[in-house]
Amino acid sequence: MTPPRTPAPAPKPAKGAAPAKGAAPTKGAAPAERAPRTTRSKTEPSTTHAPRRRESLHVFRADTPPAPENPLRAGTRLERIPGPCIVVVFGATGDLTQRRILPAIYNLRRAGLLPPESAVLGFSRRPLSDDAFRTMARAAVDEFSRMPLEKALWDDFAQGIYYQQGNFDDPPDFKALVERLEQIDAERGTRGNRLFYLATPPSAYTEIVDSLGKTGLDRQREGWVRIVIEKPFGHDLESARALNDSVMRVFDESQVYRIDHYLGKETVRNLMVFRFGNGIFEPLWNRRYVDHVQITVAEDLGIEGRGEFYEQAGASRDILQNHMMQLLSLVAMEPPIAFEADALRDEKVRVLRAIDPVWTDARARANVVRGQYIAGWSADHPVVAYRAEEEVSPTSTVETFVALKLEVQNWRWADVPFYLRTGKRLPKRASEIAIQFKQPPLMLFRDTTADPEPNLLALRIQPDEGILLRFAAKVPELGLEVRSVNMDFTYGSSFMKDAPEAYETLLLDAMLGDASLFTRADEVEAAWGVVSPLIDIWHEWDATDAAESADPTDPSAEEEVCFYDAGTWGPQAADRLIEHDGRRWRRL
Repeated sequence: MTPPRTPAPAPKPAKGAAPAKGAAPTKGAAPAERAPRTTRSKTEPSTTHAPRRRESLHVFRADTPPAPENPLRAGTRLERIPGPCIVVVFGATGDLTQRRILPAIYNLRRAGLLPPESAVLGFSRRPLSDDAFRTMARAAVDEFSRMPLEKALWDDFAQGIYYQQGNFDDPPDFKALVERLEQIDAERGTRGNRLFYLATPPSAYTEIVDSLGKTGLDRQREGWVRIVIEKPFGHDLESARALNDSVMRVFDESQVYRIDHYLGKETVRNLMVFRFGNGIFEPLWNRRYVDHVQITVAEDLGIEGRGEFYEQAGASRDILQNHMMQLLSLVAMEPPIAFEADALRDEKVRVLRAIDPVWTDARARANVVRGQYIAGWSADHPVVAYRAEEEVSPTSTVETFVALKLEVQNWRWADVPFYLRTGKRLPKRASEIAIQFKQPPLMLFRDTTADPEPNLLALRIQPDEGILLRFAAKVPELGLEVRSVNMDFTYGSSFMKDAPEAYETLLLDAMLGDASLFTRADEVEAAWGVVSPLIDIWHEWDATDAAESADPTDPSAEEEVCFYDAGTWGPQAADRLIEHDGRRWRRL
């Protein structure tokens, strides 16, 4: 007799799934619903700096993409989507908003990375209606966006664009702003999430922050509140500390996002992946194998009508204190304990603090070159000298070029020089980090016609973003001929995908609450701690020259400011600076 069959067991419900209707709950099963997580206000103690779970910071879209044609692009569709929010742009009619911020927000929406409920509220002194600001925004996106404007998408996107006229220090105008934000919250369902963006001159930062605090717009009630502050963050160490104090009186550090668009560039972001995601480079990334490091930020343009600004800033404040110090810290930092904002920024601050901040007269003369361009040629047309530019003093000693030698005084980098140079009116626009390695301890191939050049790793930040590795190889012919060859990787040809603009990356991260690519208060002050004393030395030299000479343009002043023809790679003194150590600048 055939024994009766035992009925197959019922399939177990998926983990976390609710039991079927009428079924008894299984032992140990998770409840069908969880109590909603409460949002703590900014004023509640012991929550501001508590570590958050990853899922509370990032939301991932889990749809599976079709099989990509290019294998290098496999897995690149994992995207982070923030919650809906209102982006409040102070200085909404300014150049930065039109050229960068509005196109970036539109491209995030076009890429599906910005919820359709999100809104943009422009705030500025100019009287405009919502429709007039939408017209202005459309013209800006049409002209400056890296992606073409799609009419259907724009019509939907524009419904969430608003404008509020007001002065930055007027309490009634900010009370009206509070009412407008509450109205937009109700209309769009943005849940009280607000991102304030200061796209104004730095002189207005304190006024805006104070006004936000007085009206309670800094408080996180229903949703989150964050503020993005553009560079320059102060004009020296003292002013940076004062600005930090003003901001910290209103906002918590976790709410503040000090933006440097260089950190949003793909090659800069990839530097950390290149170093810490590969096992072959990090063991060589130290004083035992690295001879020296060069960091170049070159611009072929002049000051482009910004004479008044540049007379106050110069290359040291405009590029050296922020962009170049950030690049140096990323190259020299130790591996962080986790890929998290504070862990990354802790290591960057340690690098900056390992640079000697004491600039004596002798050290400045030996390790720094300050230059200024004179009339010359840019591409195929003549250009005027810096002193002949609009809004520039005819006796100005402001630097348009800086080259300097720094050392990071820690165990990894002791005795490895870092050579930095930046300038206006150079032959081409190029930014690059070049790590040159030491020669082998014994040159075995002395019978070749020429010794190969030292191994070099170059990370091109702009243009043609990519990575180049130079090494020695034998020429495929009879005999033993050794030459240097290049292995070159470029993002465009490898991934066949347009890289996002830096502002798109940084705006998205700010909405997500990821501060990894933004600078912290102590990081800003550490960078100023290196650059500000050098600027003070220059001011002392200029004051001495002015007292000793009635004509600051006479040859005696050239020892302090080295002139160079527009369209060249800077003053000859910059070449002597590096050649004194038996090295030379890399040709770009």
